[in-house]
Amino acid sequence: MVHRLEPLVVRHTRRLPRPTGPAGQGDVAARQFDAALMSVGFKLSADLLERLSDLSEGTVVDTAVRTLGTVRELVGDHVEHNVYFVDFPANVPDTYDFWMHCIAGALSDDEARAGVLDQLGKGVVDLLTLPSYGRYQHTYAEMLGHHGELIAAAGDRMTVLHLGADAETEVTELYLALAGSSTPLGDDALRDLEVLAGACVDGPQPEEIPVRENLAVLNRARLRAGSPPLLDTVTDVLRLACALSDGDVTLLEPTRFRGLSRPLRRALLAGLDSVVAAAPAKLADVHAHREQFKRLGERLHPHEHPQWPHAADVFAVARGEKEARSFDSRVEELLGRHDVTGAAKLLKSAPGKLFRSLDRLLRMALDQEERDAVRAAAEEVVADVSGRVLLSVREHLANRARDTGETRVFVNRLGRAWVTEDERPPVFPPERERLIAVLDAELRRRLPAPGHLLIDPDVLDVALPLSGRATAAGLGMLPRGSVSPVEGELLRFFTYWKQADHRTDYDLSALMLDAEYGTVCWLAYTNLKELEGEHSGDITEAPDGASEFIDLRLGAVRGTFIVPQVNIFAGEGFDEVEESFFGFMLRDAEQRGRPFEARTVRMKSDLRGPGRVALPLAFRRDTDGRWHAKWLHLYLKGSPAANQVEGNRVTVATLLRGIMEREQLTVRYLTGLMDATTTTLWDGGTVPEGPVTYIGLQRPDGLHPGSRIVVPENLRDLIPE
Repeated sequence: MVHRLEPLVVRHTRRLPRPTGPAGQGDVAARQFDAALMSVGFKLSADLLERLSDLSEGTVVDTAVRTLGTVRELVGDHVEHNVYFVDFPANVPDTYDFWMHCIAGALSDDEARAGVLDQLGKGVVDLLTLPSYGRYQHTYAEMLGHHGELIAAAGDRMTVLHLGADAETEVTELYLALAGSSTPLGDDALRDLEVLAGACVDGPQPEEIPVRENLAVLNRARLRAGSPPLLDTVTDVLRLACALSDGDVTLLEPTRFRGLSRPLRRALLAGLDSVVAAAPAKLADVHAHREQFKRLGERLHPHEHPQWPHAADVFAVARGEKEARSFDSRVEELLGRHDVTGAAKLLKSAPGKLFRSLDRLLRMALDQEERDAVRAAAEEVVADVSGRVLLSVREHLANRARDTGETRVFVNRLGRAWVTEDERPPVFPPERERLIAVLDAELRRRLPAPGHLLIDPDVLDVALPLSGRATAAGLGMLPRGSVSPVEGELLRFFTYWKQADHRTDYDLSALMLDAEYGTVCWLAYTNLKELEGEHSGDITEAPDGASEFIDLRLGAVRGTFIVPQVNIFAGEGFDEVEESFFGFMLRDAEQRGRPFEARTVRMKSDLRGPGRVALPLAFRRDTDGRWHAKWLHLYLKGSPAANQVEGNRVTVATLLRGIMEREQLTVRYLTGLMDATTTTLWDGGTVPEGPVTYIGLQRPDGLHPGSRIVVPENLRDLIPE
């Protein structure tokens, strides 16, 4: 059990649970383990190296094998990354010359000649019919023979693995952190929580579970362990039913409910009955998910269980046989009569809804008296609103300061993005500024005193993680909207995919835009070379996995923005392939090495989302010539097939403009509210001797054991409750 859960701890915390085993002379094996880790951009902390050195050689080797597998997958080094052009980035041909070469090769092929001649006669040649196009022309080993060893550079990434507590403690702490998270988890973290919940169901539990998706996962584990579920609303029961059917507990996608055993059906019906019996008004929640409740009722057969009449009422409401007026309908009725004051007064009983409705209420207010009523209602209940909602509203109001007529960018919980014109009337500055002051004061009140605050300056422009769904799983990932510095001379993008059942063709591209978001040029399979760099060549199927790369010389880039993207040209979507990910590397000009070198990888992101075009991040050159990355984690709907950078460049540019000009709440904002006794910007040198609150991109070695440490893996801990 411990070994099965150890990778979860390493991935989420960058700590290795304290290794155990026979004492011995493991120092040689420990140093070899450290050297192996360094080859992929990781290393052991001093105390972890010391601990391993005191164990037997066999224990160290076993630990090394498990851990190396985990970190290699984190960085994308668990697969072989081949390239079409064996010498890439050297000797990449001109696109037209390359295509002519492929046609010439096909004409010399007895099997392909007739078909190619027929296509030439019609004036159009399908590249996919050419024998040498889109398929590796050499083995991975042959490609390696064309590349020398990577020259080490001071700027190569080095991620430190720290010594953790014993395995049981680490697993329990990770479980409590994920289960009790105040922000929604990403899909991967939610799956990890499912595993941890099964292992920790009989141990300590979080005092509070604010996120309902997490509660559904925990309730399933409780039912399987014979414990009653924790239910507060009828929607909690619906989410639990989805979890039992391995469906979507977020309720974004419909779940096909399975046939459930009699004990499970009874547990769900009893849960519904108890919720409604305690608060009949909660029947109104059924309306939000009527169709799913109807389908669930077909599986639970409530008419067979007259002992739970309130459960039967739930499905009667879903079928429209029983009336249960919702809270939202009462609010809408008041707003329909333009009774803004009455709506604000009613919404005070649901503080979160009130704050999410502030913009609409202020826009509908006809005079100063109504605007004052809305503001006063918000001030009265601000202490009862979750920190996550307060921060979201604070960010929203800050962006409402812009003039009207701009574009609005919408991103749903799955990461799909779209753009529309902003036709809303403005929110008057006095109300907006007063509410911002109220929000700042309340957030400042809730933040714990940090004592000595030690900050890595590179973390200041990281966006606050108001939802785990705004961050993809991977290495070096930051929340959507974050800005981080990019230092290096060569920027290399990579993507990898492995198809599951059907031929799948992903195309890596990079779009260069000027300061006004106009197109400068692009690199793709249709344009293999530009002044800025080279494309590694088009791979059109991936039964055994395939990779594509783009190499960019940052000093040669024309324009202000670089937007890498992964287009699905044909085949399976990002959620359908066996595996797919994207990342980027940074190298110095003199560094050579293989096309993929793990220790130069700065970011690796799993591609798992809707749509046919992935936009992981964008790069911006500032007026001083320095480059920064802006994290996007977005997906465009795209076309069913044949997506190309040429076809979506206008949409991408419009979307990028809306995101780049949006103000994000960052770590800088939140630390500015903290009442620290001392604030120090850490320069990477010696850390203070006493306890600190450290906030940075990576935990430094040598921090006092009493320190509070916040890094990207647990950045959600900064969000006040």
